[in-house]
Amino acid sequence: MLDYDKEAERYDALRGGEPRAIAAADAVLSLVPPHATRLLDVACGTGIVTRRLAAARAGLRVTGADLAEAMTRHAAARLPGAVVRADSRRLPFPDGVFDAVTTVWLLHLVDDPADARAVVAECARVLRPGGVYVTTVDKGASHNVGSDIDAVLAARPPTPSRDAAALVEAYAAERGLTAAGRARFTGHGQGRSPQRAITDLRRGWFVTLPPGEPLAEEFAARLSALPDQDRPRPEPVFTVRGFGKA
Repeated sequence: MLDYDKEAERYDALRGGEPRAIAAADAVLSLVPPHATRLLDVACGTGIVTRRLAAARAGLRVTGADLAEAMTRHAAARLPGAVVRADSRRLPFPDGVFDAVTTVWLLHLVDDPADARAVVAECARVLRPGGVYVTTVDKGASHNVGSDIDAVLAARPPTPSRDAAALVEAYAAERGLTAAGRARFTGHGQGRSPQRAITDLRRGWFVTLPPGEPLAEEFAARLSALPDQDRPRPEPVFTVRGFGKA
């Protein structure tokens, strides 16, 4: 897995910057009730999406939380006084204090399914009755856009999908949350070129292909043989799901 303290400085630039953040925030807010007054963005990262959530609605008080110190520092610069450093499996908030809780691009990073279940449980715990939990699902599958790059990478060792929609729905149901809509948005700036895929490979993006290992270099060689090395392929389209609390 990437070191997100090291990744913080270039995180936004490598992931579509403001256009992607705007698209993500719009999709999330389409599932947040209009009467919501408090929103918690768990694993807020640099706060680039969190800030958009806060700016989009007057009267919506947004709090960000992230475990990585460098990410938290960037987020706090964007949302002064509204960001805390916290483990998503043990949130430092009382029960039932938020009208909405979001996890954008978090669950796919979790190694242990028990941890993914714990994250959803914590989000449900701090959610008020009538509130909604909004999360991205199926992130890994979203990156498969049917390109020649995907054809090469299809042969890599598989990675368990911790954010598969069916799993997340089951975890939510365990906590009394029921399906409450879905939305999709484009990952602007994330259409990979072969050269960018090689760069991502060599910096640890693909967890089953650790940088420097012979198998990783085999895939780098296959990617380097593709045409149009600098031409981005189509951008991914991500999915968010909403789950309501009775």
